[in-house]
Amino acid sequence: MVLKLINATEAKTGINIIIEGEPYTVRKMDVSKTGKHGHAKVRIEAIGMISGGKKIIAVPGHERFEVPMVDKRKGQVLSVGENTVSVMDLESFETLEVPCPEEIKTQLKANSNVEYWEIEGRKIIKRKI
Repeated sequence: MVLKLINATEAKTGINIIIEGEPYTVRKMDVSKTGKHGHAKVRIEAIGMISGGKKIIAVPGHERFEVPMVDKRKGQVLSVGENTVSVMDLESFETLEVPCPEEIKTQLKANSNVEYWEIEGRKIIKRKI
């Protein structure tokens, strides 16, 4: 679910945007001046919210980006598997299979609390509480 649309020149550091269907967080942004008959160019350096990969793009200043809705929730770990973690949402008591980064998975045990994010219908564990 998209929260709103913004122009490339409005994408400041820390804002979440969707680039090529993937959610990214803007880390650095540079705007070049307009020419006599041209448009401003924007160079955006972003880090993937789910994948963690880095992406650098250069677009015209009037290019529009979608801002994704990020739903931050708390859950309790039921079990830790090889690729996923079974989590019970602490508000709705719904049981979910959520992917988890390897560095966080080593800290998790049954009955520990975590914060997980739902971004554009995809879920990922972000930190242990």
